[in-house]
Amino acid sequence: MASPGKLEVEMEIKSPTDKFWESIRSSTTLFPKVLSDYYERIEVVEGDGKSEGSVRLVKYTSTGGIPVITMSKERIDLVDEANKVEAYSAIEGDILKFYKHFRARVHVTTAGGDDKKKVVKWSCEFDKASDEVPDPHLVQDFATKTLKALDDYLVNNA
Repeated sequence: MASPGKLEVEMEIKSPTDKFWESIRSSTTLFPKVLSDYYERIEVVEGDGKSEGSVRLVKYTSTGGIPVITMSKERIDLVDEANKVEAYSAIEGDILKFYKHFRARVHVTTAGGDDKKKVVKWSCEFDKASDEVPDPHLVQDFATKTLKALDDYLVNNA
């Protein structure tokens, strides 16, 4: 029986944390526009696309997205504006062919309270569908590329 797992990414960002956080919160409309190499489209299925309980359908591009994942339907499980944390779960889509459970979390913060070091942390928790399924390093790499591209966009379009 496959055991649960967790992967994390932490990276320093150059853009202001408030601006980066607002971009994460606006990802439903922003990502397909400014990260079109990765996201074909994101549609709101339920709710407003920002609040807890909202459901989004994410279509990834075939060139910049995740090779084995073309679509994911995700539910926003947590929004903590004060601490700049958002968590979401995959509820349908290609990823659930490999993982019985997949939940990700994004946290935008300043390290040690020092506003000069701005950090975004992405993590995921998952349960593999079988022991043969690898850890979702492709998803982790995609999250890293997305966060880096978003930071670059915000820095260059301030």
